[in-house]
Amino acid sequence: MTTAEENKETVRTFVEQAFNEGNMDAVDEYVAEDFVRHDPAAEDVRGVDEYKEFVKMNRTAFPDYHESIESMSAEDDTVMYRWILHGTQEGEIMGVEPTGKSVEINGMVEMRLEDGKIAEMWGTFDALGMLEQLDAVPEQIKE
Repeated sequence: MTTAEENKETVRTFVEQAFNEGNMDAVDEYVAEDFVRHDPAAEDVRGVDEYKEFVKMNRTAFPDYHESIESMSAEDDTVMYRWILHGTQEGEIMGVEPTGKSVEINGMVEMRLEDGKIAEMWGTFDALGMLEQLDAVPEQIKE
C-alpha cells in the first residue's frame, strides 16, 4: 500500500507530465484502466483512452496549458488539491471558438488512488469565470 506522501507525489508528477507537458504516456503510467472522472457539469470520463482525449482536448484548447498546484493535502488513498490554470485559448472549448485570449482559471480536484494509480477523481472549476475571460458569456446569463 502506498503512503499519502507517495500518492501526493504521483499526482504532482501526473499533472506536470500529462497536462503541463502533454505527455500521453503519463496517462498510461499513472491512470488505472477502470478510471472514472466525475464532473458535475459534464458526463463521466471512463477509462484511460477517454481520459487521454480529455487531456488532449484541454491542451488543444490551451496549447500553452500550465496548471500550478497551489495547495495539496492527502489522507490514506485520497489526494485533494487546488489549482490555477494559465493558458491562451487557441482551440475550441465548451463550444467557444478560439479567441486568442489568455485565461487564469481556478479549480479543485479530489483523486482516489489504488495501488499507486489514479482510479477516480472529482473535479470542479470556475467555468463561468473562464467564459467571462473569453468574452463568451451568453447574454441571458449576464442579465
